[in-house]
Amino acid sequence: MKKSIALFAGVTAVSVAALAATPALARPMTPEDVSRLADVGGIAVSPDGARIAFGRGQLPDILSGAENGSTDTRLHVATAAMAAQDFLPEGMDVSGIRFSPDGRMISFLWKPEGEDDAHTALYGIPVAGGGHRRLAGIEGADIRSYEWAPDGRTVYAIAAAATDPRREAESEAGFNAVIYEEEQRFNRLFAVTPGSEAEPRALAIEGHVTELRVAPDGDWLALRWAPTTRVDDSFTSQRVVIVDADDGAIRTTVETPGKIDDFEISPDGSTLSLIAAVDRHDPAPTTLHMVNPVTGTFTAVNAGAAEAVVDTEWLADGRLATIFHVGAQSELRFYDASGTVTATVDPGALILRRIEAAGDRLAAVADAPTHANELFLFDGGGFARWTTLNPWLADIDMGEQRTMTYRSRDGHTVEGIVIEPVGGAPSGGAPAILTVHGGPEAHYSNGWLTRYSMAGQVGAGRGYAVFYPNYRGSTAYGTDFSKLHQGDYAGGEFNDLVDGIQALGAEGLVDLDRVGITGGSYGGYATAWGATALTEHFAAAVMFVGISNQISKFGTGDIPNEMYLVHSRAWPWEDWQAMLEVSPIFHAGQARTPILILHGEDDTRVDPGQSYELYNALRIRTETPVRLVLYPGEGHGNQQAAARYDYNVRLMRWMDHYLTGPGGEPPAPRIALPEGTVGTAASE
Repeated sequence: MKKSIALFAGVTAVSVAALAATPALARPMTPEDVSRLADVGGIAVSPDGARIAFGRGQLPDILSGAENGSTDTRLHVATAAMAAQDFLPEGMDVSGIRFSPDGRMISFLWKPEGEDDAHTALYGIPVAGGGHRRLAGIEGADIRSYEWAPDGRTVYAIAAAATDPRREAESEAGFNAVIYEEEQRFNRLFAVTPGSEAEPRALAIEGHVTELRVAPDGDWLALRWAPTTRVDDSFTSQRVVIVDADDGAIRTTVETPGKIDDFEISPDGSTLSLIAAVDRHDPAPTTLHMVNPVTGTFTAVNAGAAEAVVDTEWLADGRLATIFHVGAQSELRFYDASGTVTATVDPGALILRRIEAAGDRLAAVADAPTHANELFLFDGGGFARWTTLNPWLADIDMGEQRTMTYRSRDGHTVEGIVIEPVGGAPSGGAPAILTVHGGPEAHYSNGWLTRYSMAGQVGAGRGYAVFYPNYRGSTAYGTDFSKLHQGDYAGGEFNDLVDGIQALGAEGLVDLDRVGITGGSYGGYATAWGATALTEHFAAAVMFVGISNQISKFGTGDIPNEMYLVHSRAWPWEDWQAMLEVSPIFHAGQARTPILILHGEDDTRVDPGQSYELYNALRIRTETPVRLVLYPGEGHGNQQAAARYDYNVRLMRWMDHYLTGPGGEPPAPRIALPEGTVGTAASE
């Protein structure tokens, strides 16, 4: 039975219900709106609970002439609801926001612009006023993450590998050959004294360290560790190791068998909470474990439950606050140190993403169907909203968003999320955009679903029903469900997609003759499969960084072992023909679905060759409209503002052209930029 609790009193806040009641009936959402969305990123609560620091992330406004770039994160500090202030000079893009243990300073990582030899270092700014100053740095290397020791006299920092002057000189002379996977450059661990000129003290760690926590007594550290720098090992071989805070000597290793995620140390240091997989074939770390940091022994708390733990945070009274995603919704759950549930809180329409606690306050980052990530404060019984970073969303006429379930053809219950067209579907059903998540060890929550790669409310404003299925293989429904896709590439998992669309057609929401499919990574694989093997079901497709050949994918990506362990459960050479037949290129000759293929030129997860293979197979074997668009400098997902906007415009334009427009030959190769954008004339 769910119980509400009252722990954090005296909170001044604006209720979520009051904000949700704001009317919004002005205009449809546009790609230009998507490009200017702001988000709450990392958060930190001051030791006395009086302040919450957070990062406000937003892309540069390239449509108004700003220089292209990735997300800028500005430091803000809130002392009450709707009372946040910018805390640093304009243009400072920061990360790693923390409070010093005495609460008198906010620390952050920053790299000064305009200095050729500058590196990311640790900076701080007093909360009582004054300018920022450099606290510590590692000569010739970036600090990548850090944590304060409880006494405030030491900061433990993870820094990049040291530069090699000889190697740099060779590279400048033209000898810049890269030896694949044989020149590992491990991160390094240091103890530094903030504000001091003392040399950082190196802690010798054999292996690659990417994250750390400091014990309450400062005697030991918990590290996220992998034996190599290989991406594959970051998925399959990461472990938590407990090391001596003085010299880095490993005391114990927590030998969980598969992937790991968030880990936190209890206030008395007796317990480590760890989100981890239950075995080496578990697709994702979604199970809560309680760990003895002395012996390394661990116990799974919620193994087998149809849910996924997302984030954890110990409270001062020794209880563990935990975010769970249960299907498409979320909840906050409290445990004691033994792993016994003491209370559960239903956040209503909010999808909780992250939590942080200090003093008597628990803060959260959460989104909802009507807004992107915002800052919330838990007030004992629910969540009070503390920020509104995108007030203009109140002027958007949004489509109704809801969850739905349906039965797959082989009897499984599958959940999905639907955004209905603004104003409702016409007689005969609306055109639809099926949006497939990657992984497939991921899931959609019933929160904010409008991003550069997802039509969301932009689609709803143009009359589309937008459908987000959590097909088999998805997380948040238990490990058994997330394993259902294994050893069955493109089988039941992709049949679930068609079955979902058919269910929406049966209820009259969707016109089954006007369905588009889109997705990235594994969702790109589903899109390519929909456009080839399942072409009769889809009238348009937009594939992003997707897989077209499961044989060559093994040899050209950076996670072949992860693919084997949690996806295929077989190597290509065990049955070449079977692996070929679950590849979209094998079915390209029957494709009748116009497909737009998008890919980052620097993608190492799914090599751009996967897109070239499908493009050429379709171009040579069929008359089906196909276009390949490459994004220079982008990897497995676009980061730059221009590339994101370009993607969103192309996605909607392709769907409009083939689902509601004239069809036939593809639209013009270049997109038309809004008036006033740099380069507008050249785009016409």
